[in-house]
Amino acid sequence: MAGVRIIDEPGFVLHSIPYKETSLIIDVFTRTHGRMALVAKGAKRPHSALRPVIQRFQPLLISWSGKSELRTLTKSDWVGGAPSLVGDALLCGFYLNELLVKFLAREDAYELLYDRYAETIDLLANNTASINDHLEQTLRRFELCLLRETGYAAALDRCVETKLAPELKGKYVYQPERGIRPWQPDDPSHWPILSGDALLAMAQEDFTETQTLNESKQLMRFLLGVYLQDQQLTTRQILIDLKKI
Repeated sequence: MAGVRIIDEPGFVLHSIPYKETSLIIDVFTRTHGRMALVAKGAKRPHSALRPVIQRFQPLLISWSGKSELRTLTKSDWVGGAPSLVGDALLCGFYLNELLVKFLAREDAYELLYDRYAETIDLLANNTASINDHLEQTLRRFELCLLRETGYAAALDRCVETKLAPELKGKYVYQPERGIRPWQPDDPSHWPILSGDALLAMAQEDFTETQTLNESKQLMRFLLGVYLQDQQLTTRQILIDLKKI
């Protein structure tokens, strides 16, 4: 059976590691093929044609061939138009990449998530301020999209038992593996207590209110901790330590 050849697939580099003396193994996120592991032969050589076009956070058109789990990168073209990430935005970009590497199985397509990732990278690249409410909102939208698209987030605009929308002034918890329900005094203390109005706003990806942004931060930390279990997100911890997210 001949190896498959893929030509000019939109993608981003998430991560790379050295491979043998002159090559790299790159982890890429592509629009219609999902996460792929590709060997970039000779990419560590100073004059390699691949070296300048396998940078993170830049939109690429990627070509590869092969039929094993580790395919061979044959070409990578920079699409252009994207400023480089710097400062706090760069840390946020590494955080997004860590999330994708931890959550996504290889070769499962997530086209909507890919489009959201590309949009988020563009927003980070074009925001010149340090981390602020605007960038926090950007991260919350991406986290929620990731959890939804990978099947880990239940609906936030209806209770799991009654199927009714949360009441604006009500108090709720998110029960892992099930979804939201009214808060009860004997609920585990580490479950975040969420207001009905904040939940409805989150469901619409509206994080403009301070209360919604604060409660969404608690909820995302909780859910990521539940589903990642013992896998630590290095860049997230850095951002938390810096009180950025």
